[in-house]
Amino acid sequence: MEPQVIRYEFNGKQYQCPIELAVSLFSGKWKTTIICKLMEGKKRYGELKKLIVGINHKMLAEQLRELEDAGIISREVYPVVPPKVEYALTELGDQLKPAIQLLQQWGRQFQIPVSVDSPSPVSAQSSADR
Repeated sequence: MEPQVIRYEFNGKQYQCPIELAVSLFSGKWKTTIICKLMEGKKRYGELKKLIVGINHKMLAEQLRELEDAGIISREVYPVVPPKVEYALTELGDQLKPAIQLLQQWGRQFQIPVSVDSPSPVSAQSSADR
């Protein structure tokens, strides 16, 4: 008798385990950074663009759309001129906070603190070795 295969489904996609499903919802180069910024509170598009160094407009818009489609963030449009749009975590996104915070703590053990104004640790080490 073969073991029963359990599959998990979300938004029409199937996953082999709940971790695969969960990680797929927020995986991507910028999604965790966006979620971390929204954990601080509602943000406008321009605020997110300024806070996330290195992301371009197309990628930010795409990542926000995917997070919204997954139900992790909400997009609220205000009927004003100029247009005002705010992004925030949904209830589902709020449920991610403990997991994201644990990942932050786990990741900190591997980080090398670097000031934005200082050379990278590799560059600093290379010049020190000369």
